[in-house]
Amino acid sequence: MNKTLSKAVLTIVLSLASLSATAEYTFTLLDGLGGSYSEANAINNSNKIALYADTFSNLANRAAYFEGSVITELGTLGGASSSALAISDNGQVVGYSTIAGTSIRRATLWNGTTANDLGTLGGSISEARSINNSGQIVGFSYTSGNFAQHATMWNGTTITDLGTLGGNRSFANAINNSGQVAGFSYLSGNNAQHATLWNGTSITDLGTLGGLNSQATAINSSGQVAGNSSTTGNLNIHATLWSGTSIIDLGTLGGTDSYAYAMNNMGQVVGSSFTTGNSANHATLWNGTTAFNLNSFLDATTIDAGWVLTAAKGINDNGWIVGNASNSLLGISSQAFLLSVSPVPETATYSMLLMGLGLVGFVIRRRKTTQA
Repeated sequence: MNKTLSKAVLTIVLSLASLSATAEYTFTLLDGLGGSYSEANAINNSNKIALYADTFSNLANRAAYFEGSVITELGTLGGASSSALAISDNGQVVGYSTIAGTSIRRATLWNGTTANDLGTLGGSISEARSINNSGQIVGFSYTSGNFAQHATMWNGTTITDLGTLGGNRSFANAINNSGQVAGFSYLSGNNAQHATLWNGTSITDLGTLGGLNSQATAINSSGQVAGNSSTTGNLNIHATLWSGTSIIDLGTLGGTDSYAYAMNNMGQVVGSSFTTGNSANHATLWNGTTAFNLNSFLDATTIDAGWVLTAAKGINDNGWIVGNASNSLLGISSQAFLLSVSPVPETATYSMLLMGLGLVGFVIRRRKTTQA
């Protein structure tokens, strides 16, 4: 097959894949723990979801996870509240919990439903924000005397201060399976914060889109980093992708600001963006530099019932997305949702695919006949 024909085949396949992608999402509201508020924060490649939710009568919020249609409360370190922020493919959940008798937060690892206090860098407070499949955990901790907050790695019983870009504060938000860590750090003088990459013992300032501040919120297996940056003049904040030496403005849904929260290994980024006129903040998927309003995938019944997807917080390699939805008709400010993807194309998509492949076959046969 020559290059021209190969390009035609590729165009047909990509077009069909695009049509399939826009038709496969199934919207599901995730029941909470009896209260009126819940947030879904992460989803692993087994489609297990980490979240936190208010308990009955909204007395406290608790870390939990969804598996299938079952929600499991994870408990605390003895305090009233906890939150699950990330989950590995092994099912380990991390976040934070308050300790007994206080509102002090500690980085927490849940193995099953057992909560483990990960400790601090000498201060009183810590939080875990991400975990990889090797069990390496990152987040932040106060240092001795609570004088500073530093990006922190927990690896077994070892706690490591990842350091800063010269300021007294840094935060680690994500870690990939190679141990690369992404977050942000204040610069010397503490007048600006920049997206930061920790790779072993090296610390790299990832820069900005021309403004003063940036932060990284996600990193994938290829070392691509997603996050947010102020634009030139510091007028707006835009979702941002750092890929190699390139800093890419992912744009918005027509409004002034956008925010990236998570990314999968295919480079798809999810977050939220203001719509045109800043009339609303909607859950957003970026595929390359193209922004999709995830509300456009909802059916009419769901929209008429008042549901609006406000933020997408997690995406796995299956393309499944979790986040938060609101409903002004029901007085709900946040309820966890899942957008799942069908494992196989629908019948209509199969028919289109077969038609496309049939056309390709016809073109190939016709070309061979002509050449003969």
